[in-house]
Amino acid sequence: MSAAGSASAPTPQATGAPGTGGLTGDLPRRGGPLQRRTVWVLSIATVLGGLGVGASLSVGALLLAEVSGNDAISGLASSVFNAGAAIAGIPLARLAGRRGRRPALVIGSTVAMFGALIAIFSTVIGQWWLLAIGLGMLGVASAVQLLSRFTATDLAEPEKRARDLSLVVWAITVGAVVGPNLVGPGAVVGDALGIPKLAGVFVFAFAAQVLAAAVNLFGLRPDPLLTARKIAEAARSAVSGLESAGGSTPGAAGTAAPPTGDRRARILVIVVIAIAQAIMVGLMAMTPLHLMHHEGTPEIVGFTLSLHIAGMYALSPVFGTLASRYGRIPIVVLGLVVLLLSIVLAFIAGPSHLIVQVSLTLLGLGWSAVTVAGAALLTELTPEADRPRWQGRSDATMSAAGAIAGALSGVIFAIGDFSFLAATCAVLLALGAVASIQLGLRARRNARGREAAAAPREPAKVTGDR
Repeated sequence: MSAAGSASAPTPQATGAPGTGGLTGDLPRRGGPLQRRTVWVLSIATVLGGLGVGASLSVGALLLAEVSGNDAISGLASSVFNAGAAIAGIPLARLAGRRGRRPALVIGSTVAMFGALIAIFSTVIGQWWLLAIGLGMLGVASAVQLLSRFTATDLAEPEKRARDLSLVVWAITVGAVVGPNLVGPGAVVGDALGIPKLAGVFVFAFAAQVLAAAVNLFGLRPDPLLTARKIAEAARSAVSGLESAGGSTPGAAGTAAPPTGDRRARILVIVVIAIAQAIMVGLMAMTPLHLMHHEGTPEIVGFTLSLHIAGMYALSPVFGTLASRYGRIPIVVLGLVVLLLSIVLAFIAGPSHLIVQVSLTLLGLGWSAVTVAGAALLTELTPEADRPRWQGRSDATMSAAGAIAGALSGVIFAIGDFSFLAATCAVLLALGAVASIQLGLRARRNARGREAAAAPREPAKVTGDR
């Protein structure tokens, strides 16, 4: 670097993000203390949010069937819950893009909090349609969880992005596993408050959303997305200054440039994630009724859903690590294989509670592998400036697929049985397999293109007479 360049621009030793040459002045670096604190805050808030989500899903289908007197309507519980998440996904992502992650997360939890209150009131007056509205508003808590996992990637180092994302997903485990087992304590609370016993769990959901909103409100300072943008802008400004002064910035320019993205590949990733969500919601939504029709009890239903939710979240750091080591697409394929095993077991389960529980556990594990690896892959395929928008599209599509699956699962279950529902899910899985194959082919073709572009070219031979 020239002397002039050294005097007129920040030096590479300045504090900054790894890979940017340290050219971000006094801003925090990616992967540093602020990122670690952000992951902790998101994890704590997600534990609380998961408590509300797990409690709501555990009794939503049963309450709708009880209040309406119609088993077919029970499928609306998961449907409206996921519809709420789908409707909120894009607006929350846009709000995050304009104002930052913190206000988006806090507003989402606040909407879910009022949803819990509406759900309680609806059971008191015996109106199933109002209960469905309350469950839909509670579904916004799921959108908050989805947004939280992407928030964990804002300040993460690229090689640790999948791991940090999976850690926040894992944090859902605690609240989500405990939630379905709050049916008994909720009945006690319901009795004490003079409301229907099953509605007592919504009291826990209300308190959980209040605490989750407070944790994000006071803990996410400074906002991770806005800070990441400042780091990127400072790096670009410093690189521009060094280049105009005739200096060089090894590694900085490559980091400042947005990653090359493949729009069709991003769409395929979103499709595969949405199919995994539809399969998961479709089977899970009708499991409570299937068990109750075969001498099940609310406690057995709660335990089965706890196993399922544990499968969804408990091993997410393992899948995040595997995705970093072996690649995102292989782990997506692994998840689809596990989903196939779950569907086969659900098809042959019949009255066996044990087989249903194993099937639901595998259902959660397959979903986890697909969504963790898929979310990391989507983030990497998207230029940094466009990430909130594409992440919002993914979350909205994923939740919409769950909403549609939840609504149709009740009808399919009423027409046939649990085995017929499993066979329908197998058709969806075949579509997901086709999409994943196309994704793998595009990735291989793009890799060959990059290798060809990077390969040195031999000088052309001179022929003919001198």
